[in-house]
Amino acid sequence: MRSPRDGGDASVIIDGDEQAAKSKYFRFGGARHSPDHKLHAWSADIRGSEYFTIRVRDWATGIDASDMVEETDGSVVWSADSKSFFYVKLDDNHRPMQVFRHILGTPQSDDRLVYEEKDSGWFTHIHESASGRFCIIAGGDHETSEQHLIDLTDPAAKPRIVAAREDGVQYSVNDRGDQLFILTNADGAIDFKVAVAPLNAPVRANWLDLIPYRSGIYVIDVELYANHMVRLERANALPSIVIRDLRTDNEHAIAFDEAAYSLDTMGSYEFETTNLRFAYSSMTTPSEVFDYDMENRKRTLRKRQEIPSGHNPANYATMRIMARAVDGAEVPVSILHRSDFKPNGHAPLLLYGYGSYGHAIPASFSANRLSLVDRGFVYAIAHVRGGADKGWGWYLDGKREKKTNTFDDFAAAGRALIDAKYTSAGKIVGHGGSAGGMLMGAVANRAGDLFAGIVAEVPFVDVLNTMMDETLPLTPPEWPEWGNPIIDVAAFKTILSYSPYDNVAAKSYPAILAMGGLTDPRVTYWEPAKWIARLRATMTGGGPVLLRTNMGAGHGGASGRFNRLDEVATAYAFALWAVGLAESGSNRQTAGS
Repeated sequence: MRSPRDGGDASVIIDGDEQAAKSKYFRFGGARHSPDHKLHAWSADIRGSEYFTIRVRDWATGIDASDMVEETDGSVVWSADSKSFFYVKLDDNHRPMQVFRHILGTPQSDDRLVYEEKDSGWFTHIHESASGRFCIIAGGDHETSEQHLIDLTDPAAKPRIVAAREDGVQYSVNDRGDQLFILTNADGAIDFKVAVAPLNAPVRANWLDLIPYRSGIYVIDVELYANHMVRLERANALPSIVIRDLRTDNEHAIAFDEAAYSLDTMGSYEFETTNLRFAYSSMTTPSEVFDYDMENRKRTLRKRQEIPSGHNPANYATMRIMARAVDGAEVPVSILHRSDFKPNGHAPLLLYGYGSYGHAIPASFSANRLSLVDRGFVYAIAHVRGGADKGWGWYLDGKREKKTNTFDDFAAAGRALIDAKYTSAGKIVGHGGSAGGMLMGAVANRAGDLFAGIVAEVPFVDVLNTMMDETLPLTPPEWPEWGNPIIDVAAFKTILSYSPYDNVAAKSYPAILAMGGLTDPRVTYWEPAKWIARLRATMTGGGPVLLRTNMGAGHGGASGRFNRLDEVATAYAFALWAVGLAESGSNRQTAGS
């Protein structure tokens, strides 16, 4: 099949819109073509439950084979001969614990169990190594990991362990020739380092540092090519791409100019290549995809995100300030506003936050935000502790017994924005989802006076009760993140001190919109329902507090681009209403004056 860039016609293998028309909910999972380029294994969830069914499509006929592999996580790794593939099956508690091999043309009931994780607190995932030589079985929780290799030329072979699990040691591997390259936090490397080990003896004792640990420089990811290693790093909430020539050990970084931006490497189907593909965006610059020649250091723009209504980056400005938390920590805050905006304290502001699991929130582009900014809003992201925006130590400083740092950082960001006259108290709308929804519930309890409104999407607000119920799908794997209140009195007390549902008080609250999903396996629909019910029964003023439950979606919200935009519009309409702009039809000139 030739691409349009090569002068040929593009062929549609699977039409997502066509598939989505067959059900109320549709979401693609994984998709991977076979090594012989004749078949395409693809998966989809049609209920929002995150159970994916894998099918196999023939490229020549466009018809799916009889193979149907159900209740998986959606990922696929093909064997080298294209006659079988590996997949992860979810158990009755929605936990990915087993890896199976499926031989084409046979029923799923005949599939062979390849690997099974016995620890209910661990999840298991699979992916293909960069060279295409191995299926990597990656298991772990939030603190510890362990990986196994299956040689794809010998798919019937038993998986081979890389290094046995050690509490608190995380690692991931990739292969190049007779060496493994290992990204790890071993030996106290909080922000991670890169080690190498012989492929035939990769035990911990044989790991040798290639890129030593450097405090404050968080190594996010490593990609391997035949002659190059690419590191995606982050320091002080700014990402960078560093390229190392493995023949000479010379390194260089790709330079960028803006004050805050987002970077992501995009991997490759080719191992023997000098081409690196990466994506760049900022809060003012739409996503741009570049090819970068790692030998001659030239970049070529391949694609720029088009905004149908038009977009001029010069009409907007992005800034970065530091908010000082109560303990003195400096919290980065990324800011987007109109270029003609004057900070006088009169503008409404939407403040977004997450702050859990080490997930960093990038200062990336979103066309959706412009609908608020063009109406006079300032849009800001608080890079709070609990995320890895300033390194893995930033994450560790916002989990378990230190979890309240996340909430204090968010409030500090709001106060810093007020002090800098981007907004004023009572004109801020907080926004977060999932664990970020827990953040919203906590700040509503702790610092509600800062906010005109709170938007909490699929909010994890009943933390204590959820962590006390080990039958729920995500509870055992979540104990390293929050603590296990079933056996740990200190963890019980800590969670009880901030769990939003348990700390609703008889006082005034800002207006609150909670949005849940009926089939959500991560944050069950009754969490936001209970929270809103308790707020209504307890609060003494303020509000209103509203609940919207999507009856046909799960944790990711509505499927499909336009249905998801409906949900974004609901959240933003609520934000406009909360600050008094919805009825007046105020535009940016009046709102920011």
